Amino acid sequence: MPPNKFSEAERQAALAVVNSDEFKDLPPSQIVPRLADQGLYVGSESTLYRLLREAGQLTHRRLERVAQKRSKPRALVATGPDQIYCWDISYLPTEVRGIYFYLYLFVDLFSRRIVGWQVYDCESAELASGLLQAICERQGIAPNQLTVHSDNGSPMRGETMLATMQRLGVAASRSRPAVSNDNPYSEALFRTLKYRPELPVKPFNGLLQARRWATELVHWYNHEHRHSAIGFVTPAQRHMQIDQALLDDRAKVYAAARNANPNRWSGPARNWTRITEVHLNPQTQQNQNQPTQLIA
Repeated sequence: MPPNKFSEAERQAALAVVNSDEFKDLPPSQIVPRLADQGLYVGSESTLYRLLREAGQLTHRRLERVAQKRSKPRALVATGPDQIYCWDISYLPTEVRGIYFYLYLFVDLFSRRIVGWQVYDCESAELASGLLQAICERQGIAPNQLTVHSDNGSPMRGETMLATMQRLGVAASRSRPAVSNDNPYSEALFRTLKYRPELPVKPFNGLLQARRWATELVHWYNHEHRHSAIGFVTPAQRHMQIDQALLDDRAKVYAAARNANPNRWSGPARNWTRITEVHLNPQTQQNQNQPTQLIA
């Protein structure tokens, strides 16, 4: 048997781990970093995908949806939390046909943490400006610290919103007119949230029910979801800037696994390097030290 091939016992042990209650509904891309955080190495991501595929156990698992390539407005870069927020509004269905609720979401570009949200029964610049002010107070945002990026919807361009941003010392960044995909991070976030099989979007019978749904969803996203674009740590971990220690520990787990069985490794160990910059729609690849990833 080749030295890098799993024995039948190792194969069954790996399948037992990925089929445990903790991991049974997750793809290997989410399982691998969680195991590393527990100090465990069972196999590489590609190996676990192969084992599940061979066992016919891959199709039921929630796969991440890859975002489409986006057009790019002017470039911005975040090197830490609370520097750049992206925000948008998404429709939520109600039990009355043609009537919708509206989910307002502000997400931190660097950490991907949802820093503020609310569900309302209308789109309103006044409601959006009140939410932004509450976020800035809660996050301790100083004048001239924050840039907020949005599309060109009427709540984003309303006089009340613009006046609130000016008073708070918050800079505005907007999508280009007539370009619908210049806010890719907000779009990626809504896509991730609305494809959660455990919390499906379904017609709501009132604002209270919709807000309860959003509360649970935001908690999952901020505190449980390992985000692929930030090294498979949670947005809350990255916002608190404890992700470096977690990534360092994962690197040690992989180094130990490679030293224990070097014949299984045909190349370098997985790269757990921290992403230090996040670019919002860079104009050219030369402006980027690291690739922009949109998957939420």
